Amino acid sequence: MFGHYTYLFLNLISVFFPFILSFDKKVAFYKSWKELFTGIFIVAAFFIVWDVLFTKYGVWSFNKDYILGIYFWGLPLEEILFFICVPYASVFIYECYRIYFSFRLTPKIVDWFCQGGGFFLLFLSLLSYNKAYTFYNCFFGGLLLLSHYFIIKAAYMSHFIISYLIHLIPFLIINGILTAIPVVIYNNDENLGKRIYTIPIEDTVYALTTLLGVVSIMEYLRKKSRD
Repeated sequence: MFGHYTYLFLNLISVFFPFILSFDKKVAFYKSWKELFTGIFIVAAFFIVWDVLFTKYGVWSFNKDYILGIYFWGLPLEEILFFICVPYASVFIYECYRIYFSFRLTPKIVDWFCQGGGFFLLFLSLLSYNKAYTFYNCFFGGLLLLSHYFIIKAAYMSHFIISYLIHLIPFLIINGILTAIPVVIYNNDENLGKRIYTIPIEDTVYALTTLLGVVSIMEYLRKKSRD
């Protein structure tokens, strides 16, 4: 595609338009950068540690033909940038929906998503105890959803669920390219082997956990600043 610049290009193109549109007068996303980047860096720290370990133990690997060859802790620079660029773009979708659209899901649907989705992911993690990506992905995703159902009970979950479903379109496009070339190579012994095109189905849970983690921290900090 773009040779050694491929992964870098995909990161930059994913964040380019959300960054430019962050200065839209109505959304004014730049005003939330403090809370947003705090959330991004906290969640990124968790996932980078995860990524370092999973790369070390062969859960996935990176095609050297499509990266710059600059590494930190065994990870390509582009993989670290992924945890900044993609969450930024994803939360921008959440913010746009929150500002421009008033439609909200019923409390029952929100509860079903959090409770039903949470227990389903925990159950799936137990069934896949011998597959590292599936187990840990579903385990943490399930815990996060159930914490929102039983403890956090946040009003923003309706907006989150809708924006999560919307964000899957660009997310799957970028991930589809990454896995089709492939830039990122998954070890099928560590996942279910079920794919959406070339994307492991677990990536949809990975996207949920990343986005909800950042949104939860951002909204908590917003509420704290208002109180």
